[in-house]
Amino acid sequence: MAELELDKDALLPQETGPQDPTQRPRLPSLPCLSPPQTPTPLNQLSSSAQYIIQHFTAATGCRNLHATVRNIFATGKVEMWVVDDVGNTGVSERGCFVIWQMLPDKWQIELVVAAQKVVAGSDGTVAWRHTPWVGAHAAKGGVRPLRRAVQGLDPLAVSAVFCEAQYMGEKQISGMDCFVLKLSADQKDLVERSDSTAEMIKHVAFGYFSQKNGLLVHLEDSYLTRIQSPGTHPTYWETTMSTKIDDYRMVDGVMIAHSGHSSVMITRFGDNLKTGPAITRLEESWTIDDIAFNVQGLSMDCFIPPKELHKDYPQEDLDWRSPLHA
Repeated sequence: MAELELDKDALLPQETGPQDPTQRPRLPSLPCLSPPQTPTPLNQLSSSAQYIIQHFTAATGCRNLHATVRNIFATGKVEMWVVDDVGNTGVSERGCFVIWQMLPDKWQIELVVAAQKVVAGSDGTVAWRHTPWVGAHAAKGGVRPLRRAVQGLDPLAVSAVFCEAQYMGEKQISGMDCFVLKLSADQKDLVERSDSTAEMIKHVAFGYFSQKNGLLVHLEDSYLTRIQSPGTHPTYWETTMSTKIDDYRMVDGVMIAHSGHSSVMITRFGDNLKTGPAITRLEESWTIDDIAFNVQGLSMDCFIPPKELHKDYPQEDLDWRSPLHA
């Protein structure tokens, strides 16, 4: 059997991009961060997204973040590998990452895997990424939180993302009874994340919250992009990511997820692919080694985009396969 190689070009962008299909609302205006003023019958509460998020904020203690935490610093390790059509796994690649975040919407992540370094960030106005194979490029659409933050590292980001989600019912996943919340990008968001050659068709995310303890235990994320250059047939890229979130631990009064596992499937199809759909399956496990709040010396200067990006953010060749504009 041929040795399976990690497609760094495919997986690394998935792990350094924003998660939310919709633009993130400003935190002070989120009603889900405040307890309800009047009691609501239990049978109504149990079927409402707002109640589920209120349960989550109480379970994690993230109201403490809202009131007292200015910034977050975290370090961790990752392991990535590719999986073929019959389930064979390739040689895994190990790496590490560092995250800085200034609440509510400034963040930066440095990820190093297999001697390749990817840096991504947001200054609160624009999200961007720098990769060895593309260089620096800006995202389309509004600023959204870092994917790793929504995977349990920042409960406040989870609350902001799912505060206005749609309640979809109950489902058992990984042996746990969960409430399911759904987020979908609306047409305005999809248009803002499209350009003359790349059309964002859909972006949907599901969050699974444990009925037992209120914590976010699973995420599903899916988006579809149509690519067509002048004079060519269209090609479609569909990316789905399923993430198990685990090992919640108390850090300064806040419950933080310290590990997780993601499965990514990237499917490329279209009339120009004579052999049929091309599918890439990738796996990633991550752990948090250290996390700290209110780190001294972290300033706005830490989140300035690369000098290659201009303030007017002109049209450029964006990495349309990544969730930076997905």
